[in-house]
Amino acid sequence: RPMTYTVREIYYTLQGEGARTGRPAVFLRFAGCNLWSGREQHRAEAVCRFCDTEFVGTGGPGGGKFATPRDLVDAVSRAWPAADVHRNRYVVCTGGEPLLQLDATAIEALHAAGFEVGVETNGTIAAPPGIDWLCVSPKGSAALEQTSGDELKLVYPQVEDDAQPERFEALAFTHFYLQPLDDERRDENTRAAIDYCLAHPRWQLSLQTHKLLGID
Repeated sequence: RPMTYTVREIYYTLQGEGARTGRPAVFLRFAGCNLWSGREQHRAEAVCRFCDTEFVGTGGPGGGKFATPRDLVDAVSRAWPAADVHRNRYVVCTGGEPLLQLDATAIEALHAAGFEVGVETNGTIAAPPGIDWLCVSPKGSAALEQTSGDELKLVYPQVEDDAQPERFEALAFTHFYLQPLDDERRDENTRAAIDYCLAHPRWQLSLQTHKLLGID
């Protein structure tokens, strides 16, 4: 286990993407990633060049360094609404790349506090046991170590041969989502994702509804 958990931010919102869109959740965003430094001057040579998330440092709301799993869980618990303190508690561990830090001990501590634990990972690190909802989002040419889970969510289109949908559709996931790449060609990318899903019905469309609704 890391000596400390380094967290960019902890906040309460609605899940915006994928199969659990619309579900209230505490987002626990760990700092750091293994595919990009998070600094713009390094984006051009990053494995993942299209990341839209701020995950550097601990300066976000609720961010900081947490010395023990209990300290981390206490911070997550404080973000859940007090009036409904023990009902349907759900935490989404994300990043950056959460599996650089999230370990079985922290997952057990979150479970002990009544949280269902979701994880959004790039799939380059094998997941520890105990995760309740695992979403893998492959990035570019990065090798996939985690080849099973609840949800595979592929940003589309990606130029790399290793990141084409047909590469993943035989893997052991329950749900397969294409999410349009949010860049200057977003409308065109959305149309391409729709067309691919219509032609390949194993895939469903995932929209970043938090952006459409203007929520974090």
